[in-house]
Amino acid sequence: MRAFGWNMLLALAWVILSGTYTISNLVVGMLLSYLVLAYVARDKPMFARYFGKLPKIVGFILFFIWDLIKANARVAYDVLTPTHLMRPGVIAIPLDVKDDGAITMFANLITATPGSLALDVSSDRRVLYVHMMYLDDEARQLAEFKALEARVIDLLG
Repeated sequence: MRAFGWNMLLALAWVILSGTYTISNLVVGMLLSYLVLAYVARDKPMFARYFGKLPKIVGFILFFIWDLIKANARVAYDVLTPTHLMRPGVIAIPLDVKDDGAITMFANLITATPGSLALDVSSDRRVLYVHMMYLDDEARQLAEFKALEARVIDLLG
């Protein structure tokens, strides 16, 4: 948290010194101060975790946006064409995440994607049940969910 505090302090100093009090200028200040702190504190191990998180967060957001675009395109195609390609079903995903927050985040990401809905977590928190609109290849779909879960673990770990 110390690194984030320095980042915010430098970003606010940027906003004050530039005289432009906008959100976009604050974001620019955050990015510039992030780069300055990354260079200045490159040998300090207490800041290493903070500077390793941003690339993971950006990668995760881009990965999820791509999945979201693919799912939306598939659902839109099925809605707009006269033949329905849906093959609904429920899939059980064995969970590697153990933390309640990580399980909640994973389930919400699945639910946010069109065509899938997290239904329930088993009482021992080892299996997540998901309803799919398009359950064509269960092994491929399970592999995609496990890739998403691995990214959640990497992000929160």
